[in-house]
Amino acid sequence: MRRDRPHSSVPGTPALPESTHGVERTAVIDLGSNSFRLVVFSANEGWWKRTDEIYEAVRIGAGLAETGELSEERMQRALAVVEVFAHFCAATGIDTEHVAALATSAIRDARNRNAFLDRAALPVRVLSVKEEAHFGYLAAVNTTTLTDGAVLDLGGGSLQLTRVKGRRARQMGSWRLGAVRMTEQFLPGDGPASKKQLKALRAHVLEELESAPWLERAGDRLVGIGGTVRNLAAAAAAAADLPSIGIQGHVISRDDLAGLISELASMPPAERGKIPGIKPGRADLILAGAAVVQAALEAGGFEGIEATEAGLREGAFFERHLAFGDPPLFPDVRVASVNNLAAQYDADKAHTLHVAYLALAMFDDLAEAGLHPGDPEEREMLWAASMLHDIGMTVDYDDHHRHSRYLILNGTLPGWSPRELAIIAETVRYHRKGTPTFGPDLAPWTTKGDRAILERGATLLRLAEELERSRDQLVRAAHVDVDGGGQACLTLEAAGDVSVARWAAERECDLFERAFGRPLAIGVEPATNGAASTGIRNYARFRAPPITG
Repeated sequence: MRRDRPHSSVPGTPALPESTHGVERTAVIDLGSNSFRLVVFSANEGWWKRTDEIYEAVRIGAGLAETGELSEERMQRALAVVEVFAHFCAATGIDTEHVAALATSAIRDARNRNAFLDRAALPVRVLSVKEEAHFGYLAAVNTTTLTDGAVLDLGGGSLQLTRVKGRRARQMGSWRLGAVRMTEQFLPGDGPASKKQLKALRAHVLEELESAPWLERAGDRLVGIGGTVRNLAAAAAAAADLPSIGIQGHVISRDDLAGLISELASMPPAERGKIPGIKPGRADLILAGAAVVQAALEAGGFEGIEATEAGLREGAFFERHLAFGDPPLFPDVRVASVNNLAAQYDADKAHTLHVAYLALAMFDDLAEAGLHPGDPEEREMLWAASMLHDIGMTVDYDDHHRHSRYLILNGTLPGWSPRELAIIAETVRYHRKGTPTFGPDLAPWTTKGDRAILERGATLLRLAEELERSRDQLVRAAHVDVDGGGQACLTLEAAGDVSVARWAAERECDLFERAFGRPLAIGVEPATNGAASTGIRNYARFRAPPITG
């Protein structure tokens, strides 16, 4: 499946509104048909992240399709959970004005919804179909590089599909095809599912989706949000023996999904949670959800579905807190996610930007000299690694390269595929010492040629770090060319004595020769005032790598 790239290069993440009390916390509560979930988002100048979460499988939508009403038993359970959420927000100092409790399909469709809303311990906003789809769209487009295609949001009660063109929502539809509804209607009982049941479910979904002829014209890329998609992505990765590094950006192919459906159908619902990646609390619903996703792929002609960790909660957060654009979209998701992660760990901005500047300048010169292909994707990954190489200093200086690797792999980088994440993390891991190689936890995610990319990236990042060893930007610029004898010559422009930087860089000559196949010589020339100021002025260019369509 093609991965779109943003069309522009933007310097960084737009700033979030600054709270007068420093870090601002917001609680977004998703009162879904299957589960209720409270997520706390913390934000400050230049960064945001999830900092807490409470989840409870309420199943408030159980039986709704048959009666049209919420059962008193389910309402009592739901009200008790909302009361816990209210106590949590009060105890942790989150004011009511910073709490958004959002109800979706089941509560929206129930005839007796006011019986729940009037007794809830928090004010609840019932989302319209359009609002629910809008939040799902914001979540998907702000955490992937989707430009043209569609967004699928599958919950317990409903399915939303939104056509995206030029990163804007163009058309949307909503159908009562949620995992809870479809399980009750087509897959009741405690035994394995029959082919006849699955065929009937598939036919029903395809018939419903005939009302969206625009779906097959949406493009070749489908991004999915929701617990069903996340579980299926985790299960597909596990089935392929891929180590767990999260599901962000993982694509579930049609064949992989068909294999999972076949395995799930052969088991009773109580056993499906034993499949790696499938949470036990979703075991009885996952087959119906997978069948709905499969039918949507068929209806739109998609070859797979790309998962994102984000969901309706993130979409609501973006709507409230990203004070730019209509709709509020990051101009460049990849740039934003890297800058966001760097800001969370208070990276030394001057040092980090200069390392990125030097590394990308050498990358460009070596590409021009014909020593590597100059692939824009490889350049982007080198930029990301340069920006994140020191975030592990937050943990400790000792082994901070390993700490940085861990934080990258566990902090998620929306917009980057698992393969790219692996390359970035290992490039950072080897920015100080060692022979670059992929660890067993990441090697299965890589493809042919990635070892060479890692070696080049780690070499250039290590050289740039050595040239900026004194953290004072004394080495204004670094230029590489190849002389007539085939030797690579690295020339440093400096405004003073750079003996430390030169000594440190010369220790990496063997690494350079292994990566680029040429010996390296290092020379120094004084920087003119013009050269020095040019280096500083070009930071804007090197902060975010040029993106080609």
